[in-house]
Amino acid sequence: LAATLVLFLPPAALLGCVGPLAVELVQKRRGGHAGTAGGEVLAASTLGSLAGTFATTHVLLPGLGLRSSFLVAAAALGVCGAALALVARLPGEGGAGAAGLLALAWLAPAFAPPPPAAGWRELARAQSPYQSLRVVEGEVGGRPLRMLQVNEGVDSFQSVWRPEPGPIGEGFYYDVFALPAWWEDARGPWSVLSLGMGAGTALRVLEGASPPGVELRFTGVELDPRVVEVGHAWFDLPPPADDRVLLAGWDARAALRLHPGELDAILLDAYAHQVEIPPHLSSAEFFAEVHARLRPGGWLIANVGGFGFDDPVVQCVTGTAVHAFGTPALVLRVPWARNYAVVLRREAAPPTPADEAWGRAAPLRAHLLGPLALPGAWRVFAPGELPRCATDDRNPLDRLQRRSLAEARQRLRGTL
Repeated sequence: LAATLVLFLPPAALLGCVGPLAVELVQKRRGGHAGTAGGEVLAASTLGSLAGTFATTHVLLPGLGLRSSFLVAAAALGVCGAALALVARLPGEGGAGAAGLLALAWLAPAFAPPPPAAGWRELARAQSPYQSLRVVEGEVGGRPLRMLQVNEGVDSFQSVWRPEPGPIGEGFYYDVFALPAWWEDARGPWSVLSLGMGAGTALRVLEGASPPGVELRFTGVELDPRVVEVGHAWFDLPPPADDRVLLAGWDARAALRLHPGELDAILLDAYAHQVEIPPHLSSAEFFAEVHARLRPGGWLIANVGGFGFDDPVVQCVTGTAVHAFGTPALVLRVPWARNYAVVLRREAAPPTPADEAWGRAAPLRAHLLGPLALPGAWRVFAPGELPRCATDDRNPLDRLQRRSLAEARQRLRGTL
């Protein structure tokens, strides 16, 4: 509330002065009753509001993005103020309008996005109706790496690219998506539905890190079509094919309901505002739909951001999913990351480091299985251990996300 008052109260107060002043000017110029002048100004204001509402939602935001839309609106206000001052020929008002335009030009750099971090360079930038997108490239571990950053997140990434398909490396959760096929010693067709495909990182990991003999059947769902376009241009996202379906502009839950046949694995990697899992993709009803779409023994892997196994978001998502599946959940702390992989199976329990299946993923052993097998890197939650906390009509995930971040700050300060 305080930030909103500081940012929006001054311009809102200034804009609120326009109506009464316009009524006064119309009455002085034309004479007559103040009510008539007020009606004319109100009618013009209503027409302007309609034009602004539809132009913003249907033209400016889809075509220009949020930042450019703000700049266009600010420029329009400045130009209109200066033009009105010149037409009215009021002493000193022309200078005020010019000063306003100069102030807008001076403030324009403040709207520029921050530069990439040291050692990274920007390759591309795009705007979509949902978010701001930026592709940056650097080196990690002596190998080139590209990241798709959303809304200029300083240390965040939405998708990742390596020159060759396969494991990404430490600090990235996508490699966990390849584990179920190895644990199951899968052969033949392997049907995967990725909810929140992004620019296609999970697809490239599975193409290069699946067991020999696996025939990948991949369906990727991404809400933002612009992200898919960026994936084709900068992340080597291959085009659709007989064994590869890419659904751009689809809601994940709708795609889940319409997907034909049973699935071997479902990957949940959908986020809103960079850190929040959408409520309709974290409810008991949603996980029940996931359970119904999997074949017996099928896998669910959900990427959840958190700061520990006791993190409120991690526990809420895990407890709700366990309640829907009725089987234990294996929660993995991804090495060098703030990500937790919640793994469940339909009608079966996922393996732990003590099980024989754990050691089958030999190509992933060095950088993934080894760290995940360490004490404190994994935990099993049995049915009934955590409560079901989220439903379609009562989902506290947004509040729990704020609590998670607040508790993390307290830990950093040593006050928790």
